Parts: sequence; structure tokens; C-alpha cells
Amino acid sequence: MGHRLSKIVTRTGDAGTTGLGDGTRVAKDSLRIETMGQVDELNSTVGLLLTEDLPDDIRQALTGIQHDLFDLGGELCIPGMNMISEAQVSRLEGLVEQFNDDLSPLKDFILPGGTRAAAVAHVARTVCRRAERQIVHLAATEQVSDFARKYLNRLSDLMFVLGRALNKAGGRGDVLWVQGKNRGGD
Repeated sequence: MGHRLSKIVTRTGDAGTTGLGDGTRVAKDSLRIETMGQVDELNSTVGLLLTEDLPDDIRQALTGIQHDLFDLGGELCIPGMNMISEAQVSRLEGLVEQFNDDLSPLKDFILPGGTRAAAVAHVARTVCRRAERQIVHLAATEQVSDFARKYLNRLSDLMFVLGRALNKAGGRGDVLWVQGKNRGGD
């Protein structure tokens, strides 16, 4: 692969533009660059979750997801490139089913929280949803693969399930929402 980043400070972005993978330069505040930034933030949030004490199967799943998110970033960096596949989307669906099988059925809404790892999984879920909204916005004006959008949709579902699974692994239950808990007067 060679040395791709031999020089980190290039000064080529000082005027407010950045290069895409196909060599074109775009404004740093363009919709495509914003979308790439959202995916990068999501990958960093998954990296933060990986610093927690996690069950091995969850750690393995999250490590694979980080590689997929780099694929997605590469896809976004080169307009017209397709790097996220149906197999990657299907893998996430399988992980959702796998981790959800060990959980009790949900009867109430839950609050993000419980263990620290579960809370970070919920942060990753919300960052993922934001990245998904951004991809939908980008797709309204530029070419984006359907699998990229589907991948983020499945990933946010998985992060929700992992939040629950991490609470269970940490000996905590779901943090249930109590409607009107602080309304008073009752």
C-alpha cells in the first residue's frame, strides 16, 4: 500500500477547501465533507466504546464495524464509489438478532444509561442516527448508495440493542422511562 500519509501538515486546506479521493477539491463545509465528518465522528464514538470492558463478542462486532465505517468514509470520499455491500448490511441484521435473542422483550421505552458502556453505546446510536440523516440529505442532491443508508439504519438498531446487552452484561437492567415522573401534583 505504500506510505500514504508521509506528510501531515500540507497547507493545502488553508483556503477552506479539501481534496476528495478522486482528486477534486471541494469546500470544507460542503455537504459531502459534512457527511464524511459525521461518519468519522461515529467511528470515533465506536472507538470510545471499545475502550470499555466489553464481552468478547461485542468487542469483535464493534471492531468489524469500525472497518465498515472506514469503508463508508472511503465510499463518501470518492463520489460514485460503492464500498458498502448488501453482505455488510446483512451482517448487521444478524448481529441485531444475535444480541437481541438474549434480551427480554421490551414493554416500555428505555432511557439511555445504566452502565458506562451502555451509555456510550447509546451515544453511538444517536451519532449514528445523525450520520444517517446526513446521508439522506446528501443523497437528495448527490449520488449515494442505498447500502450506505441501510448500513447506518441497521447500525443504529444494533447500537440500541448493544446498549441493552451491555447493561445486562454489567448486571444492570434497562433504565425504564416513567412518563410524567417529575410532573408533580399526583
